[in-house]
Amino acid sequence: MEHGRKAHVAIIGWACTALCLVSCAAAFSHGASPSACTDMMPQHMRAQLHSPRNNYVTIHTNMSFFPGNKVPVTVRSSRDFMGFLLQARKVSNDEVAGTFVFIPPGSKLLTCFEDGDTVTHSDKSLKRNLSFVWKAPDQPIGDIKFL
Repeated sequence: MEHGRKAHVAIIGWACTALCLVSCAAAFSHGASPSACTDMMPQHMRAQLHSPRNNYVTIHTNMSFFPGNKVPVTVRSSRDFMGFLLQARKVSNDEVAGTFVFIPPGSKLLTCFEDGDTVTHSDKSLKRNLSFVWKAPDQPIGDIKFL
């Protein structure tokens, strides 16, 4: 009886460990973690570009905006990618600013500092061209950059 109980406890322990490892390994296939909000660095892997000339993302948007404006933002890449994290930040102090009001399929809103201020991937499908709409805050904020 004692041997059977030890085996049962060992199997349960192994199963819990396996489930924890699987959930950790799969966690970022559904988007970035809030722990990436500040420095925008992937928290689940060490990412390095092998050839910076062949790996780039271009972000296109209007050149100017007024408080409360909705600004179309397009992310284009030279190569397919699966994961991303997108924020608008003030040039003056690097604070996250505004919210995203339209996001494409395969992405989801993430709350870093306020609801909808960040967008990340929601699946691991291959992506190359993505279109978003960002809403500027209702008060003037100066120049912004998209990261």
